Amino acid sequence: MSDGWIACLDVPGIYSVTDSHEHTCGLSPRCRSSSTHSEHRRSSQSRLCNCCFPDQLFEKRMTTTESGKRRRLVGVSTKMYFDLAKSKSYLDAVLSSVPSLLAELREPTDVFVIPDFVNIIPYAERIAAGKAPLLLGAQDAHHDDGGAYTGEVSPKVLAQAGVKIVEMGHAERRRLFGETDEWVAQKALGAARNAMVPLICVGEVSQGGGAEKAVEECWTQVYRVFENPNFPKDAEVILAYEPVWAIGKSEPASAEHVVAVTKLLRQKAADLGRPGLVRILYGGSAGPGLFQKLEEGVDGLFLGRFAHDPKQFVETITEVGGGRK
Repeated sequence: MSDGWIACLDVPGIYSVTDSHEHTCGLSPRCRSSSTHSEHRRSSQSRLCNCCFPDQLFEKRMTTTESGKRRRLVGVSTKMYFDLAKSKSYLDAVLSSVPSLLAELREPTDVFVIPDFVNIIPYAERIAAGKAPLLLGAQDAHHDDGGAYTGEVSPKVLAQAGVKIVEMGHAERRRLFGETDEWVAQKALGAARNAMVPLICVGEVSQGGGAEKAVEECWTQVYRVFENPNFPKDAEVILAYEPVWAIGKSEPASAEHVVAVTKLLRQKAADLGRPGLVRILYGGSAGPGLFQKLEEGVDGLFLGRFAHDPKQFVETITEVGGGRK
């Protein structure tokens, strides 16, 4: 393999480790310093994993532009809507158009896709095989790397599979599975510990009270992440904002409200004085022209069912990226 795309796990897969592995791993401080580096070298076949993902590419795509401006960001979660056939056809459609589109956008833009757990490995293989500039996400992760947690998924394993972003704190998980702010903070630490970016969903439950009241409620959902002394100060965090009271309603939150809340959230994050990048997305219902209305407050959009139509996903990426050159 070239460009640092090489595998490191003792798991049967589509990539073979060659004699050039030691040289390739020289590109990756994470792998070079890993206690399992010797095991990586002994592996004869394996899957793509985080430790040998080229650091230069990951850092370039997940930080800021050369001018210091935050890169724009667009992503989609398939939730539990797709079966195996639909998952494959969806990724086929995305891979057929998004990589070439990203090269034509006026604004540097990152794109991520979050499938269900069963499809993470197939998606990782397809993305790696085509060297596509797509970031792979997971819809959840446990906070520990391993243990007697039946039914849970290890963040260490997700990182080894090629996952770069882990979603947590979604209103559905809070409502259906009792996910708490403390639990989210632990999951964020687990993701960052494994070189993945926590994508933390926030949103006020009650309508009314204005932007300041909404921010006060949202900040209680995330401040434990930043106050944890073990959470790396230079780790990137993504906040996805959507008012819980607006979910499923015919009238979503107004653009003015979203901009006011996200600007205040950004200020609170900046007041922490930490070097780690914080990007803010709007996670509510999307439609044509939405990003232009919210651009003053957000860095992009986190999409659901609207973007399950690949054509609408591509159109939204084009809009967030400022159109084609």
